[in-house]
Amino acid sequence: MKATRLLITLLLAAGIIGYTVWRSSRTAAPEEKLIGFQDADKPFDMPKDGKPDMRFHFLSAWQANQVPTASRMDAPMGSENGALTYNAQKFWEMNEKRGGHHTGDDLNGIGGMNTDLGDPVFAAGDGLVVYAGEPSTGWGNIVVLAHRDPQGKPVHTMYAHLHEIKAKLNTLVARGELIGTVGTGNGYYPAHLHFEARSTDGADIGAGYTARPLNRLDPASVVAALHDASEKGILPSPLAAAKQDDAPWTKLEMKNAEKFSELKE
Repeated sequence: MKATRLLITLLLAAGIIGYTVWRSSRTAAPEEKLIGFQDADKPFDMPKDGKPDMRFHFLSAWQANQVPTASRMDAPMGSENGALTYNAQKFWEMNEKRGGHHTGDDLNGIGGMNTDLGDPVFAAGDGLVVYAGEPSTGWGNIVVLAHRDPQGKPVHTMYAHLHEIKAKLNTLVARGELIGTVGTGNGYYPAHLHFEARSTDGADIGAGYTARPLNRLDPASVVAALHDASEKGILPSPLAAAKQDDAPWTKLEMKNAEKFSELKE
């Protein structure tokens, strides 16, 4: 008798619980608001004040597929081999006054001070312009190029303290193409180019001095690893040739296609 009563009690309890769950599932849930929703192929929204938040700037799927391979890299200032310039403050040198390690190379014309003001700054390698603007007064004008190394890994180069920006956002630029001119960061420093290299697939500006390297790379080593100076001189950029009106498009898929001087009809 007791067992029968216990069974009935358990069945009633199970029924009440089941009914409660069923009723709750039938109750209309409040509409969920999607904040900042983006299609996969669109860049992230910018804040209402129009100023980009570089901490969250990632490449869209479309941008990522546009990033070219930098099969070669050259110095961004001076002659084709970087002559007529010197490195005033090398990557990762400690600067006690600034309270951290230097995140790039400070490239100067050999005359020093403002003698290189307005000198041309070139793209170190074939790349996609993923940032072109002034994130802060101290940084001045900045251009960031996205590249892929020959193994397909993302590498970004950053060109800071520019006097003028000569490159447009979301455009392809060829190695050796003019992207800006040497500036002073709105007068904060003597004219020079702050040049960085990073292992990243998102455009972040960051600080010029830091305690930890994070995604920063030694820019001189990055360029040297892909530099191809030879007795015949530096080979032309494949992207530069492809951007010409009479470019041999069908021959771009050939091995050693960067030797366009040998492909002329």
